[in-house]
Parts: sequence; C-alpha cells; structure tokens
Amino acid sequence: MYTTLHTYLTDNILTITINRPDKLNALNKTVMSELGEVVSEIYVNKDIKGAILTGAGSKAFVAGADISEFQGLSASEGEDLARRGQEIFARIESSPKPIIAAVNGFALGGGCELAMACHIRLCTPNARLGQPEVNLGLIPGYGGTQRLTRIIGKGKALELMLTGRMADAQEALQIGLVNYIIDPDELLTKCREMLAIIGEKAPLAIAKIIECANIAAEGGAEDGFLYEQESFGECFGTEDMKEGATAFLEKRKPRFTGK
Repeated sequence: MYTTLHTYLTDNILTITINRPDKLNALNKTVMSELGEVVSEIYVNKDIKGAILTGAGSKAFVAGADISEFQGLSASEGEDLARRGQEIFARIESSPKPIIAAVNGFALGGGCELAMACHIRLCTPNARLGQPEVNLGLIPGYGGTQRLTRIIGKGKALELMLTGRMADAQEALQIGLVNYIIDPDELLTKCREMLAIIGEKAPLAIAKIIECANIAAEGGAEDGFLYEQESFGECFGTEDMKEGATAFLEKRKPRFTGK
C-alpha cells in the first residue's frame, strides 16, 4: 500500500514505521504524502483506536527533511513546502485518536517536528532531538518554532533553535520534550501498553481531551475554558458517560462503545 511506510494493525493499534533506514528515515515528498494518507486512515478506520509512529532501524526516528529536495526552491515554493508539512502535522496533532511517537534515535528538524505533533513521546537512551535548521540558513518550517516553544518554554526553545544543538535523551526528559526513556527492546511494547490502557477509556472523551489540550497549548485561555465547559456538557449526552457512571456505582469495569 505504501512505498516508504510499513504499517500493521493489531489489537486496534496501528504501528507506522517510516522505512528509509539508508537515509536515516529522512522526510521526502513521498514520505510526507504517505503520512498524510495514513493519518486519514487513522481518522476514519473504526478498527484503529490509537497509533504508534516510529522509524526503521536503530539509528533514527527521522533525522530530518530530505535536504536534496530543498535545492533550487524559490521563496514561494519554500512556503508551499512548509504549508503542506504544517497541514499534515496539524492533522496528527488534532487526531481524535492518540498517536505516540516511539523515538528510536535521531529526531532532528522535521523529525523533531513530527515527534512533537504526536500526543505522547517515548524515546530510547540513544535518542537525540533538536531543530538544527539554523545551520542551513533556515528556520523550522513544519511547526517547530511553535510546538517546541509551547512544550518546553520560550527560553529553552530559543536556546535549542538558535544554537542548533541536539538534546540527548536525559535532557529531553528533563525539559519535558519526551515523557519516558525506554530500553530499545521495550520501546514499542511500552507504547502498546500505554495505548491499550487509553483504548479502554471512552473514545469520545479521549477525543475531547485532545481537543481541549490542543486549545490550551495554543494559548486558548478564556476560550479554552469555555470550550471545556461545552465539551464537558456534551459528554453528559453520550451513552459512554451513562455507562461509565453506572459501572462505577455497580463497581464493575465499564464497557464503552464510543456513542
């Protein structure tokens, strides 16, 4: 189905592997196009409750964009490239189903931006994350200036982007760029375990939590509180809320249906 992605679905979890290990899984036009396709599949496929995104091999999650495709681009073409990347990564961030980045090595430039678009990030001890675009006379273009600042704060984000240096796994954990550091042999297992736990919860509530958190991350402030109120009320109109409350009172495990 895909030429640069390997996917498999098991236990309602879709595992997506960017499969260009000889290029350290760099993002080229084909990878970006196929990422857009697979994200659309996550949205519409009822058998998918969550997804894991990772890279082939043990060296890189995604080492960056394919720089060979940058040569000769005009200013307007560069803007179009950024627009398309931002659209795809925004779809990942806005997915109503959780997407976990399993960062198994370098996550630089577009790779770091891709990981940050995911809802949760787990990494291996050899992971290195950063936005080194300044070394090319560029800035992050797939949302990196915005998401890095929101996730780790302005001061640290500016330091990493202005120096172009990489943060190792321990620093990434310390500054909140990743959630956990996991042994390479256990990385995907840990991701599946986390998604299995989330998958037992009410799907509509999960989608609303993601929406509200995204609004907060965007500086929603008062609008975010209002949206939370409305979303909280909407949950009361779902069968899942009635089932959850009933199961709690009956001291049993709820059986959510996503309705």
